[in-house]
Amino acid sequence: MTQISGLGYMPVFSYHTLQAPTQGSYKEKGSKFLAFAYPVTSAAEIKETLDSLRKEYFDARHHCYAWMLGPDQKHFRAADDGEPNHSAGDPILGQIRAKGLTDVLIVVVRYFGGIKLGVGGLITAYKAAAADALQHGTIIQKDVMETVTLRYDYSATPEVMRLIKDLTVQMGEQEFAEQCRMTIHFPLKQKEKFEEALALLQALGTAVSAV
Repeated sequence: MTQISGLGYMPVFSYHTLQAPTQGSYKEKGSKFLAFAYPVTSAAEIKETLDSLRKEYFDARHHCYAWMLGPDQKHFRAADDGEPNHSAGDPILGQIRAKGLTDVLIVVVRYFGGIKLGVGGLITAYKAAAADALQHGTIIQKDVMETVTLRYDYSATPEVMRLIKDLTVQMGEQEFAEQCRMTIHFPLKQKEKFEEALALLQALGTAVSAV
């Protein structure tokens, strides 16, 4: 959630991320910087990706990275992996922020070329490598989704289907019995519309609840 001074909290309805993994590179004074950018959704996925890259590029000197998670962009990390403080992870993170992205991981693998670049040179190199990876990727906008589980009598199925027909719904788990259960996912921007329709059904006596 994004806080607006004096107005409380305003919900974030959408965000930008990568459509698919992408790569880039940069070379400077014999050093090679290989950049890998991924769409990610969890810390577990980030760890798995990092572990995989470390195994594949086991002979590289550094595996520097940065990631951002969540529509509100409040969860992030930058790691220098042995480079001077703030010379690698922060420039990578800066490129994620510059593009306004989230749910993104960028890893830059460095093969040392024998000539030291200095802190300024490293900042330029890691920034350029990360930027090159993003330049080769496709950025998409995604809706923030709301998840709701509906519980209702089987006889109320027609009313429930009418409730969700005007929403952009992704269906989740469903259980049809005397007491039915249905999990749905829809854009957060439609939550008010959903709640109004649900309240109307309940006011008309339809046995349906949402959790």
